[in-house]
Amino acid sequence: MYFDPGNSGKLKRFYANQIEEYFFPYWNSAVDRVSGGIFNCFDNAGTKLVSRNKYTWSQGRFVWIWSRLYELNESGAISLRNNSVMDDLRRTVGFIEKHAFMENGNCVFLTDEKGKWLESIPGKGYDTSFYADCFVVLGFAAYARVFQDNHFADVAYRIYERISQRIAEGNLRSEPYPIPTGYRFHSVPMIMLNVTEELALTLDGLGDDRRGVVDADSVRYMKEIMEEFYDDMGRRIIETRGPGGAILDNVLCRHVNPGHAIEDLWFVMELASRKKRGDYIEKAAAGVKSAINMGWDNEFGGLFRFVDASGGKPKGRLTGDAYETLILDTWDTKLWWPHSEMLYATLLAYYLTKDGEFVSLYNSAHEYVFSTFPDTENRTGEWVQIRDRAGRPINKVVALPVKDPYHIMRNMILMIELLEKA
Repeated sequence: MYFDPGNSGKLKRFYANQIEEYFFPYWNSAVDRVSGGIFNCFDNAGTKLVSRNKYTWSQGRFVWIWSRLYELNESGAISLRNNSVMDDLRRTVGFIEKHAFMENGNCVFLTDEKGKWLESIPGKGYDTSFYADCFVVLGFAAYARVFQDNHFADVAYRIYERISQRIAEGNLRSEPYPIPTGYRFHSVPMIMLNVTEELALTLDGLGDDRRGVVDADSVRYMKEIMEEFYDDMGRRIIETRGPGGAILDNVLCRHVNPGHAIEDLWFVMELASRKKRGDYIEKAAAGVKSAINMGWDNEFGGLFRFVDASGGKPKGRLTGDAYETLILDTWDTKLWWPHSEMLYATLLAYYLTKDGEFVSLYNSAHEYVFSTFPDTENRTGEWVQIRDRAGRPINKVVALPVKDPYHIMRNMILMIELLEKA
């Protein structure tokens, strides 16, 4: 048994060791200590840096991770040797503030090593994805909370206001997955729930009166997810709604993204716990179980990337959208990030519900994850990001041509904190 509720300290020490011995040394060696930020355009094996360009999406995520690692190191929960985390953070938030913002308030999606703007899609401009803005808010909010920095809290709030304006105007660009006209994607309220939770906690910690506005928005996004994108009958998250809110018989509306659902449902559980919404905790926990059951590969183990609402390979009418091609071509691959989300979500669900089934789900996930994803061949210390159905490494681009110092370490950080409280 990997997780024993009667001995949470053992698992906490396991994850602290994973960060101290593997993940922090790997990413610490990739930090740009000249201009700021992190180099993360590695091949899938993580052994070769293929570009020194910088995706703002990843830079914001790096600030979140490094801020939280600094906090854990200061508290004694982990021990980072030979680190310069504070200096790395100061260079990186400075790099983002200096180079990542356009006159309209939007974030540039891609820059070169020194901060020169680049078009990720030639001819399509620089601010091609509001997700980049969202991850900068997350990073700046974490930095501001950890270091009690009112300036970066204010910058984070201004970016948030601009994102909210773009949503209200229906003026969202969301590369690498554009939203088809007339459709609604679950990913929008999902990322905004994460953003508002993080920003509200920061503003609250700083005694900033704007926390009430952001906190109310956070509850609103939680309700949107649980009332408009949560299917009570199927206990599943609906990834896409068609025009008028319809669930059409096409691949876009029928497909299920188990990892996405699991990740969002722990966002919901965290906020619902703070707001004493036991009904949402119950629904979200049931959704986690359902996503794992629907997505689990009973032959080889692990979560499929996509499945149909009725199980198995996604099916339905084709609309010609490029995202459908991605769904059908990669549905049975095994990605690193949904599996790290599953580890944290099952632990959190157990502690919130005391349902013993989550102990079994966690232990099954742990066994598969740590026998499949760690890079035992090259011994980089990181995980191989994408594998085929049987668990063999394959070289494909997932969303962006990068590795990312985010999902795995974020969930390990959260599990260490959760187990420490236990």
